[in-house]
Amino acid sequence: MLTHSVPGALGLFLAAMVAGAVNSVAGGGSLISFPALVAFGQPAILANATNTAALWPGSVASAVAYRRQTSLHRGLLPALLWPSVIGGLLGAYVLVSTPPELFERVVPFLVLFATLLFAFRGRISSVFAPANGRQPAGHDETQSDRAAGADEQVTRAGRVGGFLFQLLVATYGGYFGAGIGILMLASLSLMGLRDIHRMNALKTILGALINVIAFVFFAVKGLVVWPLAVLMAAGAIAGGYVGARVAMRVDARWVGRFVIVVGLVVSVWLFASK
Repeated sequence: MLTHSVPGALGLFLAAMVAGAVNSVAGGGSLISFPALVAFGQPAILANATNTAALWPGSVASAVAYRRQTSLHRGLLPALLWPSVIGGLLGAYVLVSTPPELFERVVPFLVLFATLLFAFRGRISSVFAPANGRQPAGHDETQSDRAAGADEQVTRAGRVGGFLFQLLVATYGGYFGAGIGILMLASLSLMGLRDIHRMNALKTILGALINVIAFVFFAVKGLVVWPLAVLMAAGAIAGGYVGARVAMRVDARWVGRFVIVVGLVVSVWLFASK
């Protein structure tokens, strides 16, 4: 099996490094690292679980980096933590309960769905939050103003809707995971948030929680291929660090286009291999 060879191991390390860098700049890294595991001989369910184990350290590191922005939502965060935990567990349980041959048939559709979701993320954001990040001209908003403004926009109905939406997103995230960041931005927009930076902060910490919950479940169930997970985690951390360092110098549009092309090619390959 290629994963047991030096070229195979190097390929997985590089795929994880690219995925970590892509996640730090544009998101969508799973569309690179997950297919790499499948291409190098891992069954789809083991590849999914191992990919989650490999990439969650980068998600946690990003969540830590966003902790200051997340503190602005102390009143809102608890309402979204519980559905993230429950949904992450539920999705992971559904994955474990899914017959391997059924999951392998579903994987091409999941990859294609995540790719299209990523490709049209701009339009999705504009539909749900046309005013994201925009403030009236000349308005110099303080930190306390922004925090108060965000909380004022979130109604009780928005909290309930956000709870249910986040439960669905987390369930999908525990099951597969690619594209959950875009779905969470849509959910937060529907709740009434408008500042894209604070939305990204919430999205990052909630996504990290979903990934960690799913990872622990997969590890307990013995689905993680540990040598590959450790190898790829090292690559993802290295890529995430480098990506964060050069993020301001890279045009995220080109990174996004690269992810879309990879996702479409992988989708065609997965459909053709069935």
